[in-house]
Amino acid sequence: MRFLQPELGWWLLAAIVAALFVRLWARRRRFAATTTVRWLNARAYRASALRRLPLALLLAALALICVALMEPVLPYSEGEVRSRGLDVVMVLDLSSSMQEEMEPPSMEALAKNLHRKIGKTRLEATKDAMRAFVRARRDDRIGIVVFSDNAYVVSPLTFDHDYLLNYIDMVDEQILQGEGQTAIGDGLALANYLLAKQSNGTAGHQVIVLFTDGENNRGRDPLESLADSRRANIRVHFIGVALEQQLRQKPDVRALLLTIVRDGGRYFNANSAADLIAASRAIDSIEKGYLVNKVMVRDAPVYQWFALPALLCLVGAIGVRAVPFFADLT
Repeated sequence: MRFLQPELGWWLLAAIVAALFVRLWARRRRFAATTTVRWLNARAYRASALRRLPLALLLAALALICVALMEPVLPYSEGEVRSRGLDVVMVLDLSSSMQEEMEPPSMEALAKNLHRKIGKTRLEATKDAMRAFVRARRDDRIGIVVFSDNAYVVSPLTFDHDYLLNYIDMVDEQILQGEGQTAIGDGLALANYLLAKQSNGTAGHQVIVLFTDGENNRGRDPLESLADSRRANIRVHFIGVALEQQLRQKPDVRALLLTIVRDGGRYFNANSAADLIAASRAIDSIEKGYLVNKVMVRDAPVYQWFALPALLCLVGAIGVRAVPFFADLT
């Protein structure tokens, strides 16, 4: 602990000493010396030390007030900042199928225009939706996990959304070169771990948003990862990228969807770039919560540590004076 106004202590000490000197000088009394004066100084005639309790309390209050006026602070302390928001991890599929065109043209359209410009890939459209989500969630801590054959953390949970947008721009098909499968369970498991590792008392305000266009074909069973999410009170939302056909044909994809919905999450089917952005905005509208973030506070004021005891001492001194035993009759 240190003081922001240490020089004030010397002035206050000098003022206290001067006040005590004036009081002692005013109480001086001259009297004629007699041989019986020493009898009055005997132990039997002395006042009880308890009678000085009001004065002691008053002096203690004065000393504490002086310390409080010197502005005591803690150089470094850990504090909590409570804000409106959530901990959100976006889990992005980087399997080879995400390089397919988001909105493939019909055969008639191809016949009419053989030199048609290629549209956005599923990955590019999904990245647009992720950017829209990040820009809308200004009060959230957001992280990014990507997966293909394995899962990787691109960004831990952070309030620095400009940093996040830069990392979303950097994500492409080359960062997991040599991989191409779909390990959804591993991606969800890593997101669970990231939320647990960076949790600051935010249980119940944690969300995973899964973007994928296929079924799990590698690594951990996604239903096991969802069970871990449920036990940790983490809600999972599922944005299926052009996934309707697989939902009809593949039982594992349907089981994943039904488990997420049963645990309180939402499913959004996105067959176009506009659908993806609409899905991210829908999640933004339904997910609200509070974050507790621990931060290091420099020069945290602690004057209340001294001001409150000083107030108690003053009240005690006044209260004790009301007791007849402590009343000053001189």
